[in-house]
Amino acid sequence: MAIALALMVVLVFGNVVMRYAFNSGITLSEELSRWLFVWVTFLGAIVAMKEGAHLGSDTLVSRLSLRWQKYFFVVGHLLMLFICWLLFKGSYDQTIINWDSTSAVMEASMGIFYACGMVLAVSGALILVDHLLRLMRGELADSELIGVRESEEEPIDTPAPLK
Repeated sequence: MAIALALMVVLVFGNVVMRYAFNSGITLSEELSRWLFVWVTFLGAIVAMKEGAHLGSDTLVSRLSLRWQKYFFVVGHLLMLFICWLLFKGSYDQTIINWDSTSAVMEASMGIFYACGMVLAVSGALILVDHLLRLMRGELADSELIGVRESEEEPIDTPAPLK
């Protein structure tokens, strides 16, 4: 991800300098930067899922008993696995449909562009299954049942759990 991000910066900056200074540009720059941006975004979503850094709300779940927190953890993860399946199926279909189509400038298969959804779906599903297996084996800490991290600001007192 860092290499892709650095390459995007170099391509875009180089293209801007060439347009203003030399009245020309790198044809490949815009298209490759767009592709890299999409891939970095999807790979970043995988990293955020692994670290539990996606946005969320724990208003209800944090007030529930441990038993109910586990129940909603499983339900939530099963729903997210379904979403991963939908993302995989849609990305797979788009990859197959566009495999023989080529991009305008790079002339690379457009299937590569759409394959990032499959990478996200498979990686996300593996992370979710790992969480579920850890729960079943008793290796998941109670604090991990709530998938929202506290911000770096001063914590607010939370109410006592409901039973």
